Amino acid sequence: MKQLMMGLALLASSFATMGADMSSGADNFYTSEQVTRQKVTFNNQYQMKTVGNLFVPKDMISGRKYPAIIVGHPMGAVKEQSSNLYAQKLAEQGFITLAIDLSFWGESEGRPRNLVSPEIYAEDFSAAVDYLGSQGFVDRDRIGVLGICGSGSFAISAAKIDPRMKAVATVSMYDMGGVNRNGLHHSVSVEQRKEAIAAAAAQRDVEFAGGKTQYTSGTVDTLTEQSNPIEREFYDFYRTPRGEFTPKGQSPELTTHPTLSSNVKFMNFYPFADIETISPRPMLFIAGENAHSREFSEEAYRLAGQPKELVIIPGAGHVDLYDRVNLIPFDRLTAFFQTHLK
Repeated sequence: MKQLMMGLALLASSFATMGADMSSGADNFYTSEQVTRQKVTFNNQYQMKTVGNLFVPKDMISGRKYPAIIVGHPMGAVKEQSSNLYAQKLAEQGFITLAIDLSFWGESEGRPRNLVSPEIYAEDFSAAVDYLGSQGFVDRDRIGVLGICGSGSFAISAAKIDPRMKAVATVSMYDMGGVNRNGLHHSVSVEQRKEAIAAAAAQRDVEFAGGKTQYTSGTVDTLTEQSNPIEREFYDFYRTPRGEFTPKGQSPELTTHPTLSSNVKFMNFYPFADIETISPRPMLFIAGENAHSREFSEEAYRLAGQPKELVIIPGAGHVDLYDRVNLIPFDRLTAFFQTHLK
């Protein structure tokens, strides 16, 4: 049996290698020659250690204060997936950037691993502002945030109660509350929602009694003939060399999968409620024309106060904007932050 499992694992690995779509300049593991990277740690208000990669332009002038941008990774991912790429590209344009691991993920603290806690995720962004504001080379009055996928909703949640975040941008945003309550395009019924809530509650009883932790959603671990386009889209990033990354000490099969008993907490997460109160701080929403998540950026844009901007990238899907440098509008992001963090 062990040999059979090893054989299947090797087969899956070979399929993943062959299946990686590296078109449109896919470059998740990009390493810039123009910036330096330093791993940093700091505590959030819950006294949990948050870990991030700090990127600084090599031509930084001593004694000068620079604008800074915090970059949050997709839900279930880690800073090495998409966030580091964005952080380096923006650091090349003269910003100090900080790609963070959200609590319970990657190198940041939090037990059990893969726990869902949108309040603590938002707090991690504010804790990153605390850290950056304490650095002598950062202008604490010019700090912005960028959230990719689920982190777009966490960054918005944080910005609503933290005016130190002077400009907010999102890319391929997921409203993690809305998608868990209603599904994509409101395809989930109230009865289906209640079934998910009941399953999570039942799993709490199991785990409290010492039973095995169960995991849910995230990226499928294998593809079949029945796999839908969204599953295939995520698989091509998270399960192939294009974007696959397993944090030290974590089992590969747990990557991207939140715990079943905690994922239900997203049901009580409403990041777009009162989003208009972020105004007059500017907001930028970027989404792919063909992204299954496009509805969330459009809804946030509709509800947000001025100034605001919605940028739709022709021909791009959701995951395309994680790493396809020929599609990602780094020029628009740079202009947005240069304008509003000046």
